[in-house]
Amino acid sequence: MSTFLSSVAVLLSTLALVCSGYVAYELFTLRETLNTTKTNTLSNSTPTQVPSPTTTTSSKEPIASPSPSPATATNSAIQPGQFVQPAFGKKAEVELLSAKRIKDPQTGNRDVINVQMRIRRLATDGVVGSDIISVSSTTARNPDTSETYKGVALDRSTGSVSLFQVRPQASADAYIWLRVPDGVNNLDIFVPDTAAFKNVPISS
Repeated sequence: MSTFLSSVAVLLSTLALVCSGYVAYELFTLRETLNTTKTNTLSNSTPTQVPSPTTTTSSKEPIASPSPSPATATNSAIQPGQFVQPAFGKKAEVELLSAKRIKDPQTGNRDVINVQMRIRRLATDGVVGSDIISVSSTTARNPDTSETYKGVALDRSTGSVSLFQVRPQASADAYIWLRVPDGVNNLDIFVPDTAAFKNVPISS
C-alpha cells in the first residue's frame, strides 16, 4: 500500500513539475512576443512632422504714396530791399514795402491794392520846400495790357511827403489804395518824381 502511495506521490510531483515548466515556458514566450512587438512598433513609427513656419509673401506691389500735387503758383510778397528807386535825383529814395490786394470795405469787391512805401531822405543839403512827393498821385499800369489804374480816393492815401521836413537819413512811411481789377497779379507802379517800379508782384 505504501509503495502505491509513493508512486502516486512521485507521479503527482512529476506532473506538477511538468506543469510548472510549461507555465514558465509560456510566460517566457509571451514576454518575448511582447518585447518584439514593442520594438517593432517603436522602430516603424514615424515621428510627427512639425510644420516649419512659412513666410507669406504678397504678390501685390507696395502702393506708392501719392506725391503732393504742385502748389498753385502764387505771387510772392515783396522782399526787403527788392524794390528801391531814387527820387528827386539823389536827394531821396523810395522803397516799396508791400503791394497787397484787399477788399474794398464799401463795395466788398477785391479790386483794391494797398501799396505801402518808405520814403528816405538821403541828401544833407540842397533840399528845398518844393521837394514834395505826392503819394496820392501814384498810379499803376498793367504790364500785359498797358491799362492804367489810379488811386481810390484822396482819403485812401497818406497825401504828400515833404523831404524838407524829413531829417537826413530819416524816413517817412506812406501808403495809397489803387483801384485794380481782380485777376491782375503784377503791376508797374509810378510814384511822382521817382523812378518807375517794374513788374511788382501783388500778394493776397
